[in-house]
Amino acid sequence: MTKSALQIARAAYQPKLPKALKGAVKVQEGEPTQSVADQEEIKKLFPNTYGMPLIKFVEGEEKEYAPMNVGVILSGGQAPGGHNVISGLFDGVKKLNPANKLYGFILGPGGLVDHKYMELTADIIDEYRNTGGFDIIGSGRTKLEKEDQFEKGYEILKELGIKALVIIGGDDSNTNACILAEYYAAKNYGIQVIGCPKTIDGDLKNDMIETSFGFDTACKTYAEVIGNIQRDCNSARKYWHFIKLMGRSASHIALECALQVQPNVCIISEEVETKNMSLDDVVTYIAQVVADRAAAGNNFGTVLIPEGLIEFIPAMKRLIAELNDFLAANGEEFNNIKRSKQREYIISKLTPENAAIYASLPEGVARQLSLDRDPHGNVQVSLIETEKLLSEMVATKLAAWKEEGKYVGKFAAQHHFFGYEGRCAAPSNFDADYCYSLGYTASMLIANGKTGYMSSVRNTTAPAAEWIAGGVPITMMMNMERRHGEMKPVIQKALVKLDGAPFKAFAAQRETWAKETAYVYPGPIQYFGPTEVCDQPTKTLQLEQAK
Repeated sequence: MTKSALQIARAAYQPKLPKALKGAVKVQEGEPTQSVADQEEIKKLFPNTYGMPLIKFVEGEEKEYAPMNVGVILSGGQAPGGHNVISGLFDGVKKLNPANKLYGFILGPGGLVDHKYMELTADIIDEYRNTGGFDIIGSGRTKLEKEDQFEKGYEILKELGIKALVIIGGDDSNTNACILAEYYAAKNYGIQVIGCPKTIDGDLKNDMIETSFGFDTACKTYAEVIGNIQRDCNSARKYWHFIKLMGRSASHIALECALQVQPNVCIISEEVETKNMSLDDVVTYIAQVVADRAAAGNNFGTVLIPEGLIEFIPAMKRLIAELNDFLAANGEEFNNIKRSKQREYIISKLTPENAAIYASLPEGVARQLSLDRDPHGNVQVSLIETEKLLSEMVATKLAAWKEEGKYVGKFAAQHHFFGYEGRCAAPSNFDADYCYSLGYTASMLIANGKTGYMSSVRNTTAPAAEWIAGGVPITMMMNMERRHGEMKPVIQKALVKLDGAPFKAFAAQRETWAKETAYVYPGPIQYFGPTEVCDQPTKTLQLEQAK
């Protein structure tokens, strides 16, 4: 296999571990936990895995462990560092007992159900250390939620002698991990299930999960290309760049990138919702910044837009909620309607308020709202070209203002969507270390007989040796949400907190950034050099932990 110079150099990188994991470890248990909301309902659904204690690993005495086999699954969208989670898991499992084996299930949870797997040996693992992507075994989005899937999975786990299964994924994948852990515990099958917190979106976090892996690398990758665009923008001085950023519902990526590059405008979806802003309010805000800069002779700028913005505009959110419920119940009938008649069909079925909003949307956006749902029955917000919608509406408003004498500039827009570009980047040193620690921690949770836990590594703004490794019960993060028209248990998404330090730091500076050209150009991720250059965590983490 041909390797790049970076890949050859990265192969020699030795990820750092928390001090407590470098030798023998023992478990330090905290207080029993409860879920973040809907405690009684969650408790009923997860009687065997609810209320377990928080776990912290500390230095202990050497122990002998009987041989065991472990399985691993990569679930959902890719995130930088997934290979290091598997590397850390492999090294941890082998340290427990060299006879232990690690099996990878091919193309996600579907590999477990369909009995597609491979043994991950040292030779294979060494090819993938510190590399981006999930290509070592591939990923998939099959949901593990039915009893026949659980039983099919158990068949192959039993056949391979697998004692524990590690599912590396986001909130939905870890919800599935918890459901599987509960099922196997209830059946006394002797199969442990451990989750690892993956998503570039940054919305899987709480007091025990400080950040999801991949967020650091993805944001640094996006910040590099946004910085490049801003350098070009400031050179040509004739374009407004509307840049949509991946992040699903939450605005963590947009906020982190704004803190890194200092754009003229960054919309935060959670603020839009809190202020009950309409789509026109958002457009007016952007247009005013454009007009103010034009008055100062600056007909250029950058606008960062989170991909989930549309569903946070209250009126649009109500429309999307009704659309989700209606299409969940009437999807087959809708699919049988001629494409040219689908818009009129939906308008006729919605409440008057939502029908009017839907009818007012451009044809393309309306169609994107009503077609292609994700596996959970929700609108795929990444398919909505919000950057084009906003720039077109801004252009219309500026044209009207020009006729009224309120605007004297020229407006030309360029559009960008940064998503897949960041999901498989070579992991930053932070993510390489963090992911390796998460995988190694998962092996320690397995060794100590735990199930229904998510691997947790905290104190992540300190040097890696001072990180705190442990586990958090997945049920602790759960609440009930509507999916496909039904209430189901899911891990609660962490949205941007408007009273949090990262948003406050952004809000304190955005008026200056809007008027001035205060761009920062971060450049590419640095892998080699001084630690203060190469090992820094995100600005979000530094602000949240006041470091």
